[in-house]
Amino acid sequence: MTSLDDMVLFVEVANVMSFRQAAEITGVPNSTLSRRISALEKAIGLRLLHRTTRKIELTEAGQLYYERCRRIVEEAKLAHQQLSDIAENPSGKVRVSAPIDFATHFIAPLLPEFAKQYPEIELEFDLSSRRVDMTSEYFDVAIRAGESESSNLIARKLANFHHYIYGSPAYLAQYGEPQSPDELTQHQCFSIVKSPHWALHSKDKSADIKVNSKLFVNSIGMIKQLTLLNMGLGLLPQEMIIDELAQGTLKRILPEWQGAPVPIYAITETRLLPAKTRCFINFIQQQLEQRR
Repeated sequence: MTSLDDMVLFVEVANVMSFRQAAEITGVPNSTLSRRISALEKAIGLRLLHRTTRKIELTEAGQLYYERCRRIVEEAKLAHQQLSDIAENPSGKVRVSAPIDFATHFIAPLLPEFAKQYPEIELEFDLSSRRVDMTSEYFDVAIRAGESESSNLIARKLANFHHYIYGSPAYLAQYGEPQSPDELTQHQCFSIVKSPHWALHSKDKSADIKVNSKLFVNSIGMIKQLTLLNMGLGLLPQEMIIDELAQGTLKRILPEWQGAPVPIYAITETRLLPAKTRCFINFIQQQLEQRR
């Protein structure tokens, strides 16, 4: 049976596509490393690497074996790291992918307290709503709204965002305040959903409203700004406009009606997380719960 040590060596070579660099990383001599990989190929019965004097490349079998082995090696490393983390302070870099609006409005205000609690953790953010590849891009966690994108990933729910309809006092004074969902068709309405329909519900009632809009955007932050600028009504998460409600710059209308809750998830590649990543996820979850 192939040993885990050989898998580790193969994964390190495949990660950097260089025997020399892998030898420096692992501390295993280049000649020994090459011999161990050759023995691994012989044991499997398939060539895993194309070797030339200038470079190495994964074969088709090598690519498949790398994808499987990399995850096994990662899980093994994390299992050992998780045990050692119990007795150590969490430290190191956490790479986070998050939508820019969420990071700006929710994560950024929390960072001073996080830095105070975990001074040894370094955070690196990639602010984008794109579906990052957790495997090839080496992200520790991705924050996403909506359902999990892949059954191969681990999704931990951080919170539910509750969407209600809001308008500015100036807009409502000029165009009137809707008294029923049907009256929304007479207003400019903005939401993050791509459909021109708002699916609203109130206790045991529901309404599917075809709303009007001259602007379509994929940023909840911009929708909030458009609403504040008296351009229309916004279907917004209440967790995002606590200050505006307190200051009176936005008002909730049709208070008994709301959109569907939107779950916020922390997406990871594995359940076995190092202390630094667990601390970040736990901290964000606790802070979001306090905003309810």
